Amino acid sequence: MAEFICRLGTQSGEIVTRVVEAENDSDARSQLEKEGYKVFRVATSGTGLSAVLAPGASGAKGRVRQNDFLLFIQQFAALLRAGIPVLQSISLLRQRSASSSLKEILTDIEEKIRSGVPLSEAFEAQGTFPRIFTASLLAGEQSGAIDDVLSRYVIYLKRNIGIARKLRGALAYPLFLMAAATLMVAFLVLYIIPRMSSLFSNLNTSEGLPTVTVIVLAISTTLASNLWWVLPLLVVLLAGLYLWIRTPGGKLVRDKLLLKLPLVGALIRQLTMAQLARSLSTLISGGITVPDSWDIASQAINNAELRRRSQSVLPMIREGRMFTDALIDAGWMPELATDMIGIGESSGSLNDMLDEVANFYDAEAEVRLEQLTTLLEPLILVMMAGVVVVILLAIYLPIIQVIASGPYGAR
Repeated sequence: MAEFICRLGTQSGEIVTRVVEAENDSDARSQLEKEGYKVFRVATSGTGLSAVLAPGASGAKGRVRQNDFLLFIQQFAALLRAGIPVLQSISLLRQRSASSSLKEILTDIEEKIRSGVPLSEAFEAQGTFPRIFTASLLAGEQSGAIDDVLSRYVIYLKRNIGIARKLRGALAYPLFLMAAATLMVAFLVLYIIPRMSSLFSNLNTSEGLPTVTVIVLAISTTLASNLWWVLPLLVVLLAGLYLWIRTPGGKLVRDKLLLKLPLVGALIRQLTMAQLARSLSTLISGGITVPDSWDIASQAINNAELRRRSQSVLPMIREGRMFTDALIDAGWMPELATDMIGIGESSGSLNDMLDEVANFYDAEAEVRLEQLTTLLEPLILVMMAGVVVVILLAIYLPIIQVIASGPYGAR
């Protein structure tokens, strides 16, 4: 006999999840239907909540902007708190939505709910919304407190959006400096120096052109004369690199390299720790078990290498290991984070301690991000100045050499 996790609808209209023993999924389904349940989905217990929340066949629809999604969740939670039924709330929000993609998605969700599909399954079938959101909806359906679950998710989403905005704002100026430096160097190398080559060839110097001038002139003239095939080759190489990085192997190699960079690696670990702790806190506070919460939250880890290291945690939890011991065996989480989570686990306040961990590493990541941008700005300026100085030396050294070997310089 095997165990199966089943999503069921009761005769009173409630959505419940039950674990049943049966020979196979067909036996489990027929057994539950005889008991008067409407069976929505059956999955083996070994796959956990992920199988119950498997994406629908309709696939992903139009992408919803994060700000539109946040506004929708805030309004949805407010309407539910006011006592307006779920179907009517979605209908009102669909009519007033300014986003065409969100309006299309809500239309499909409304049709699915009218046909008897549970709310969480209707959202999951769109293939657009985060897994943590649909899992939170499932927990709200089971507990009958969807508005409370949505309110917690709004707090979670606001914090994530705030961190993302700070990250973009901190990196905007260094990226602008890098782009400006690249354009300026390209202008000097591809336009100015090739036009100076005729001047250098007419200079009568007994010692010949300086080495730096010869090197810069060779690079510049080669690039300028072969630009029409060098540029397409560069575009193809960059496109190939981009496509390779999008593959699982490419992502893993890129993320491994990022973790080895000074400051950057520590920043990625802190941001990931904060996001993971906040996701776990949101899911656990919604009534989802620790193994299922970890299963969903760990899949949202952006860094492929850290996500790979975290795959060993779920089997250990299901084998009965302590949650903290499993996290330590993952090998990438800060010791302070695992110590705090261990205290929360032993004292029965895991959810509150996860919130503290998320807040602490949010603050640590902000400090680390400030250090990184403080270092990047002068580093980019120094590199830009170094390249410009080399180019200027290549241009002016032959002229200075000619002046020095003239009638006054020869004395």
